[in-house]
Amino acid sequence: MTDVRVVVADDQSAVREGLALLIEVLPGITVVGQAPDGGVATELVASEKPDVVLMDLAMPRCDGVTATRRIRDDHPETQVVVLSTYADEDSILRALDAGALGYLTKSATRDEIGRAIHAAAAGQAVLDPEVQRRLVSAALKLPAPSEAEADELTARERDVLRLLAAGQTNREIAKALFVSEATVKTHINRIYAKTGSRDRAQAIRYAYTNGYATA
Repeated sequence: MTDVRVVVADDQSAVREGLALLIEVLPGITVVGQAPDGGVATELVASEKPDVVLMDLAMPRCDGVTATRRIRDDHPETQVVVLSTYADEDSILRALDAGALGYLTKSATRDEIGRAIHAAAAGQAVLDPEVQRRLVSAALKLPAPSEAEADELTARERDVLRLLAAGQTNREIAKALFVSEATVKTHINRIYAKTGSRDRAQAIRYAYTNGYATA
């Protein structure tokens, strides 16, 4: 199996270099570049075509949210996992809205970071438990959906969205609903189209903000 190719973006050189050394010893991961800001990260994505960018948020010149949006717009085959000291609602929502597929705090262990990278490369969202809690908290503050929005998804699509919001993988959803993974992927693509979600993280947020999942 081909290694997951990763770019590490962080403005602090000691942190950036330490992260690169930390994750490169994990099986199935190769670091193909390091970036001191979001602009360089975007350039590296264009030249190196990594599978995943491990992205800090607070960086000079071009911050992580701006870089994430550019990368997801211009290079949708590359996923972004945020690794930040910030876990406030605004930072989380801005990063997920920009297209980040994973969000971890810097208290995450090496193995947790590795799992998030592999999950993102496979198109699966991984949110730190504290991040998930804050995301739900932010979602619950928003108004309830209108009746038209509630009827937008079919019954089976609502089932899939609830399981997706619970953090289950495509395989786990398929097993729970007694369908194939291909069928689950079809449902998820339809959910994306109907909800305006670009990826799994945005669909998870939609589930909580529109009443398809509860804390």
